[in-house]
This record gives sequence, structure tokens and C-alpha cells, in this order.
Amino acid sequence: MNIALYGYGKMGSAIEQVALSRGHWIVLRVDHSNAGSPPTGADVAIEFSSPATAMDNMRLCLAHKVPVVVGTTGWYDHLGEINELVQSEQGSMLWASNFSIGVNLFFKLNKYLASLMDQQPNYAASILETHHVHKLDAPSGTAITLARDIDLKTGRYSGWEKEEKEVKEVNEVKEQVPIRSERIGEVPGTHTVTWKSAEDLITITHEAFGRRGFALGAVLAAEWLQGRTGLFTMDDVLDGSL
Repeated sequence: MNIALYGYGKMGSAIEQVALSRGHWIVLRVDHSNAGSPPTGADVAIEFSSPATAMDNMRLCLAHKVPVVVGTTGWYDHLGEINELVQSEQGSMLWASNFSIGVNLFFKLNKYLASLMDQQPNYAASILETHHVHKLDAPSGTAITLARDIDLKTGRYSGWEKEEKEVKEVNEVKEQVPIRSERIGEVPGTHTVTWKSAEDLITITHEAFGRRGFALGAVLAAEWLQGRTGLFTMDDVLDGSL
């Protein structure tokens, strides 16, 4: 495949290394110096820029009929608009809050645990996410996905709320899933879901060791997207659907 990279920071560089190792070519690298460059000659685009530029990059790729894989977070309030654009352009787009295969398996584990906890009202959920100091959005898109899935699988929560400090009160009734964000050094990304009662707690954690897992997932998603039309997520890739 010929790949256009939108966002050529550390993540873009990691994606490039994985793509080249799998026999692909990088035909365009877009950063702030050449923002707005069309994906000419690309079979697929991979978008890992910033919340401020992601929407423009998605529109640009869809307008040029180039399938686009989107890993940037912080734009999900516009998901309805993008869905309409994909349909009107008969385009192809795959988005995920996290492309790591391990994280997407973690999502499935989180949903299963939440469904069990729906019958255990004495346990309260909370999420802690830790990332490097360069990450622009907080909470992370991954943490928001985890909270959304807890909301969907239980009857006691409605959305999520940002917590500025650690939740210590066990029996405090909350209508929204609390998410606490930490920005420390160069941490690639750690997410912990905790269910706590007065007697004990259960935690599940995913810890990334580097960027390669995210990069590999993005390239696998780009390979999967070839020849497909519509709006997809990593669930489609892992399930092997369509």
C-alpha cells in the first residue's frame, strides 16, 4: 500500500517503521509545515495529528476518496457529522480511541466485568489513566471508551465525569463514572479500571510498553480497510466481520 501519514511526530514515526517493515510505502508525511496537503497517490491515509487538525484531515481524505484510519482523539463530539460525510462521499473510514490489539482485548474484558457488576450494586467503578506530559486531551479517548462501555453494560451510570483527585470514599453514590487523569514523564499509556466496595476491590489494568503496539494496530487496520466502504471501528477488524 501507498500510505499518507497525517501527523508525523513520535507516533507517525512509529507507524512509518511498522509500515515499512510490512512492505508498504510512505508517499506523504504531513506536519504543521505542510498542513492541508492532499493525499495524492495514497491508497490509504493514517491520521494521528491533533484534535485541532483531525477534522480537516478527515474531510480532506474523504473528499479525495482516500480511505482514512483515524487514531487522533478529542473530536468525538463531531462523530455524527463525520458519519454523514462518509455516507455522502461513499467513503471509507476506521476510527478507534486506541489501536493497540491488547487495549481492544482489554475493552472486551472491561465490558464483561461491567456486565457482572451490574448485579453487584455494592461495588463502585472508577478509572485512572496515565500518559506522557505531551498528550493534549484529558481524559484520554481510551478512558472515555472504557467509561462508555461501563455505562452501556450497567444500569447505574450515565456518562462519565472528570475527577481531579483520587476517589477514596467507597460508598459515595455517583451517577457518572469518575475518570482521573495523570500526566507523567514519557509514560506511553496505562489504564486501570477499579470496582471497589467496603470489603475489597477488583482492578484490571492495561499498560503499554511503547508506541509500537499502537502503530502495529493502525497499520493492520489500514490493511483491513482496503476495498471496504463505510464507517468502521477496531471491533470490526478484530471480529473479522464484513
